[in-house]
Amino acid sequence: MDQISKMLHLESIHRRGILGEHVGIAVVDTGITPHPDFSTPKKNPVLFLDFLKHRRSPYDDNGHGTHICGILAGSGAASHGTLSGMAPKSSLIVLKVLNSMGNGNIEDVLPALDWILLHHREWNIRILNISIGCTTGKYFSESSILVKKVEQLWQAGIVVVAAAGNNGPKPQSIGAPANSRKIITVGASDDDGRSSYRFGLIPNYSGRGPTRECIQKPDLVAPGTGITSCNYRFSYTNPASMYAKKSGTSMSAPIVSGAIALLLSVAGELRPVEVKMLLRESAKDLGYPRNRQGWGMLDVEKMLQLV
Repeated sequence: MDQISKMLHLESIHRRGILGEHVGIAVVDTGITPHPDFSTPKKNPVLFLDFLKHRRSPYDDNGHGTHICGILAGSGAASHGTLSGMAPKSSLIVLKVLNSMGNGNIEDVLPALDWILLHHREWNIRILNISIGCTTGKYFSESSILVKKVEQLWQAGIVVVAAAGNNGPKPQSIGAPANSRKIITVGASDDDGRSSYRFGLIPNYSGRGPTRECIQKPDLVAPGTGITSCNYRFSYTNPASMYAKKSGTSMSAPIVSGAIALLLSVAGELRPVEVKMLLRESAKDLGYPRNRQGWGMLDVEKMLQLV
């Protein structure tokens, strides 16, 4: 996260003690590996729930979820603080809903979302990060049960952040639940150029609006290409194995979710719609079309200055 830290001026924000403390972030993904960045004495405990095999101990047999969690709240312990996450003192509530291939069923996702709705006050869950998604289609339209469920969480006071997906650049390439008009949909700001090829993605991969219901999306963009975060397969004898680079809007979403955790740690009374408006008012216009960049690029410093 060192490159993101510099781009978003995180170092100065963290030095001011704005670290996401007392904010719970729920993550529905492939799980989480007990990485050093999640197990230091100063790190808030991680709650892990397995909706597939119902194991009690944290694990991640794919790596996607661990990478997401590192972007959100990694302490940076394995890098001596260099590669800390967006909100290193926030609490992670990790719900495993995807298998070792990164695939899942709606039947596994919905119970996880129901659990969040039932227990969000108990664990102070203020944010839900969804770096997974379904392809576009009638079953996953804005009126689908998946979209309605995340909107129910939004109405309950949880800020829901979803990745726009990697099916761009054609219009209407944003899947569910990111096609919800209520929640915050995040695209990648850096999806063009040769760097996309290096990480196995075509240029302009970030999902584009409008949705099939003619809603302009994404809402904003954040870096998503070549993001360094926690590696699920590592060796204590090989420090270089502690971190890995991944790309996609899956990485962009937790950058925004982590920024929101910083915001809520200093202005905890904000409602989801107020958070969304602050993101809009502080976003930096990149000069791209609305259905590519949304309001523009995430600007964490400016967002914090507005509260």
